[in-house]
Amino acid sequence: MSRAGQWFLQSGIQEESGGVARYYLADVQRNKPVSTEITGYAASTFVYLHSLTRDGVYLERAVRAARFLTRTAWRADLAAIPFEIEPTHEGLLVYFFDAGIIVRGLLAVWRGTGDDEFLRGAQAVGRSMMDDFAAGGGEHHPILRLPEKQPLARDERWSRSPGCYQLKSAMAWHDLAEATGEAAWRCPYDAALEFALAGSGAFLPGHPDRHKVMDRLHAYLYFLEGLLPRARDPRCAAALDAGIRRAAGYLRDITPEFERSDVYAQLLRVRLYADWEGAVPLDLPAAEFEAARLRGFQHVCDGSRPPDPRLEGGFTFGRKGGECLPFLNPVSTGFALQALALWEQARAGGGQAHRHLLI
Repeated sequence: MSRAGQWFLQSGIQEESGGVARYYLADVQRNKPVSTEITGYAASTFVYLHSLTRDGVYLERAVRAARFLTRTAWRADLAAIPFEIEPTHEGLLVYFFDAGIIVRGLLAVWRGTGDDEFLRGAQAVGRSMMDDFAAGGGEHHPILRLPEKQPLARDERWSRSPGCYQLKSAMAWHDLAEATGEAAWRCPYDAALEFALAGSGAFLPGHPDRHKVMDRLHAYLYFLEGLLPRARDPRCAAALDAGIRRAAGYLRDITPEFERSDVYAQLLRVRLYADWEGAVPLDLPAAEFEAARLRGFQHVCDGSRPPDPRLEGGFTFGRKGGECLPFLNPVSTGFALQALALWEQARAGGGQAHRHLLI
């Protein structure tokens, strides 16, 4: 865990602006552009690392990430935070999913610092999610084009269509209700929960290509994470139970061809949280298997040469045919370090980690 934390500090994945790159391309030795979604995830990761270590440098990095979001990325003229600061070939876009991750990152830093700038920023993005993305019946448009805020055409890609995976971002509204004491924030989460429960059964496998099914597993696990605020509700507990078993089955089946570190991490985390909530008893052998596989994705210097700080401690995105893909991913690393820390905490008989800490 300490190696992964140092990777966030020393790899250059967080730039001087406070923004965080989408991932590091090891084969060409450069970062992809800064992403607002990934910066939101990194803010949550830094706060989690601070909760474990009480090292002030992690909280300082979290503040830098949050200020990038509130002071650089936030467009007051558009009342939105774009996907990336510069327009893509499709124009300037804003994603529903990204917005929820940004809200949760800002709330994490607000809880860690008490600075109301970040609570105000979270509320502004949360209102944009409600006002701009609603498509009726608990459904939300996945992507809007700015400045007109018109929905982008949907296609077969899960990230370009509404679906149960959006529940993780909708969880931001539940978190805002807890942060502000305003119960009205829960209403859109409740509507999104009903939409997600109704559509979750058809999400897997969802594609004839088994590699695409692995990608959809990552998204499906977002759905299971989004159930956690209501994990003790019988319907949600049943969905968690069936969903964990379903995800584990697909993961084991496809792993010899393609495996993603974030899928192992997400599955392990949701097992632990579901057990802590009394929703699904922990399957110890399955959790041990997932933790062992997950550790194998971390880049650790073999001692034959000085460690490269751009690599050392980070987690690679995945493997195909047993070969590591050349992407070191801050989301994969954040999910993995948290999953392994929570696993060690559970094995040691430690108490439940608060749901707010979930990256």
